Amino acid sequence: MSTIRITKRFSFEAGHALHGYDGKCKNLHGHSYKLSVTVIGTPITDKTNPKFGMVIDFTDLKRIVTEEIVNKFDHATIFNKNTPHVKLAKTLQDEGHNVLLVDYQPTTECMIADFATKINERLPINLKLHSLKLQETESSYAEWVSTDNN
Repeated sequence: MSTIRITKRFSFEAGHALHGYDGKCKNLHGHSYKLSVTVIGTPITDKTNPKFGMVIDFTDLKRIVTEEIVNKFDHATIFNKNTPHVKLAKTLQDEGHNVLLVDYQPTTECMIADFATKINERLPINLKLHSLKLQETESSYAEWVSTDNN
């Protein structure tokens, strides 16, 4: 059976600020992120399996990514918890805002690496995460590819 890659695209809105950055992104701002998730595997050959012919049911992939990424990051403000932004984060949280404190600078590059780890932990054993593409703006994105990360 052929090895096949399938991709599902997701979107979410999030804000962030990059502490210590020397440009505009040091200010609190937001993006309309688009995340493309590509997995690789062989289609199920068991004709009695309801998922016969699928690498993974798109619904199952959607559930994994929605639970691990979209539900957590959508309409959240993301700060590195090891910066003075923690004070602002606490104020926002106290006002009822969705704030995520992460162990990294919340750049697209660091976010995509985090997403790869989270998704990999949830994939069925017969599948491999092939690549991720996280688009921050219409013209800017980061890519994570498994062969670059062995």
